[in-house]
Amino acid sequence: MGQFKTVEIAKWTKEKDPSRLVNTASGGNFHPVGDIIDLHNYPHPAMPSPDYFGKEYALVLGEFGGLGLPIDGHVWQQKNNWGYQSFKNKTDLFNKYAEFTKRLEQLIPLGLSAGVYTQTTDVEVETNGLMTYDRKDIKFPEQQMKSLHDKLYQINVPVQK
Repeated sequence: MGQFKTVEIAKWTKEKDPSRLVNTASGGNFHPVGDIIDLHNYPHPAMPSPDYFGKEYALVLGEFGGLGLPIDGHVWQQKNNWGYQSFKNKTDLFNKYAEFTKRLEQLIPLGLSAGVYTQTTDVEVETNGLMTYDRKDIKFPEQQMKSLHDKLYQINVPVQK
């Protein structure tokens, strides 16, 4: 993954600014320094084990999703586009995204602190963005997405002492 001096750099970063959370390794190569354990899981949402990591680290799903939908006229190339799971229309794509959001709702009370959908825009052959490569077409109905996301911020999580 191209990591270099992970432990040394994480400790240096914490010393320079102890007010900020440090994510030493987004998606892998975990070292017991920093503040976050960050899992990448495709396509379905998952989380690091709260029993193993939950008392010491913020539990983060640093990447999930990657749901692909190539839209004619808005792709980098017409053929051989890619997503972790591909769809033929916006309705099916949104329904799968909504299913993933419901899974996040279940993970938050277990200790999930953050979830990051991959990705904001299509990137070359990857058609798994929320928007097309040219940023002209938003693949998800914005108001419907807002209603899904609002629920994630309303979940009551018991504070552990």
